[in-house]
Amino acid sequence: MALAAATQLSRADEPCPGDAELAGAADAADYIAARCLTDAPLGRVGLEIEAHCFDPADPRRRPGWAEIGEVLTSLPVLPGGSRVTVEPGGAVELSSPPVTGAVAAIEAMAADQVVLRSAFAEAGLGLVPLGADPLRPAGRVNPGARYAAMEQFFAASHTGSAGAAMMTSTASVQLNLDAGPRSGWAERVWLAHALGPTMVAIAANSPLLGGEFSGWRSTRQRVWSRLDSARCGPVLGLDGTDPAADWARYALKAPVMLVHAPEASPVSRYVPFAHWADGRVLLGGRRAGIGDLDYHLTTLFPPVRPRGWLEIRYLDSLGDALWPAIVFTLATLLDDPVAAGAAAEAVGPVATAWDVAARIGLADPRLHAAARRCVELVADQAPASLRGGMDRLVGMVERARCPADDIADEVGRTGVPAMVGRLARRQS
Repeated sequence: MALAAATQLSRADEPCPGDAELAGAADAADYIAARCLTDAPLGRVGLEIEAHCFDPADPRRRPGWAEIGEVLTSLPVLPGGSRVTVEPGGAVELSSPPVTGAVAAIEAMAADQVVLRSAFAEAGLGLVPLGADPLRPAGRVNPGARYAAMEQFFAASHTGSAGAAMMTSTASVQLNLDAGPRSGWAERVWLAHALGPTMVAIAANSPLLGGEFSGWRSTRQRVWSRLDSARCGPVLGLDGTDPAADWARYALKAPVMLVHAPEASPVSRYVPFAHWADGRVLLGGRRAGIGDLDYHLTTLFPPVRPRGWLEIRYLDSLGDALWPAIVFTLATLLDDPVAAGAAAEAVGPVATAWDVAARIGLADPRLHAAARRCVELVADQAPASLRGGMDRLVGMVERARCPADDIADEVGRTGVPAMVGRLARRQS
């Protein structure tokens, strides 16, 4: 039941759970490889959906930590069982427990969203589902020590601007899917990565950041691409035949971000975790332990992160008209064996086109062809409850449009504050 923990993790500062010392980098690699994927049947889906918190009466104002907290303390138990957390910039995230099948996961998340939005509306606030904050400058409201230390780390690594935007100005739709049977891990992990650029192009929903057009359909993906590729780039190795070994290698090469001594403290120099594990460098006055390794893994943010299950992190936050259809599409392309085989062929030519997808989306002919084939594979499988959203998605893909194009058109007519205000007031 590895996936069952996927959406029960707090975003608060997390102390290291243990202090057993690692024998070295090889010991750390074995530990990572043994735990990163779990041999299990396919079928369960967990969702995590973020939305920016706005005051519709004053869209330029960022609601504070206490203000958001007051809303959350009034929440009843959510019908779908989701957990609620608050991101560094005040974005609110719903994280659902895993259930069998994409449709059940979508229904549970949608029910929880209704309750959450109603609570924020009663407080005079709204939740805006866009991949990047289109209006406000980056700003942290979550006082957690982890996030303060992350800010210092990004500043020291000369990615302060991108790091601040990543933490406080981006929002996503995330899928958590079972790793599946061991015999299919290599193909499944490859496909989860290879689908990324095509799905980024389909779901791009962030043409603005901080009040200005960025020139990218998915500014969220652009922000992530400006961070250290050793921490945020794709995991796959050269041949992709052993994803567990690829992840272990990736994690050990990635620089240590934070050390608990005992509070989260940033590491201001480039120290690969392998060096700490081998004792070539001491951090916090000591060698790395198992708890340090577990914590290090939570500071790595690739587009597909293996955590026993597959955590798929590359979709922009989306509105109700499209996110259920896009979730259903991606889950089906990965979990249905016939669709997966055809999708692998369709997206192979654009499997690494991350920047092109984020910048021009479906205006790229190869991405457009891949996207048309992917939605074609799934459209007829959508149940009646998703028919309207799937028809809308198919129509947009046919016209080589993504949600960012609609946002850009609206901003051209009304301006950014009016667009944000409309979305913040829309609670159903």
